[in-house]
Amino acid sequence: MSAGPHNPLDGFDTTIHAPHRLRICALLEGAGEAEFALVQNQLGLSASALSKHVTVLMDAGYVEQRKAVRDTRQRVWLRLTRQGRAAYQAHLAALRAIVEPSDPAP
Repeated sequence: MSAGPHNPLDGFDTTIHAPHRLRICALLEGAGEAEFALVQNQLGLSASALSKHVTVLMDAGYVEQRKAVRDTRQRVWLRLTRQGRAAYQAHLAALRAIVEPSDPAP
């Protein structure tokens, strides 16, 4: 059963859909790039919990990290990859298709 040439529900991504990973993607989409500690603070997660979610997103090819020394400390910055940005946008379109019926009842 086909819904036409492109079904927005095809973009639903279970990797992104987990609440903390969805919030990570949303934050990185808006920020472009963000330091790990900032993401941790904004989401209210422990470093280990954030690291686990970031690892899942990195393994999927959705997030990449950049390490550099700043103020004599090792810092990690996160950003969405091109693939991650596309997957996040497709996931949002799928969520919209679920919650906004295209043919509302009268």
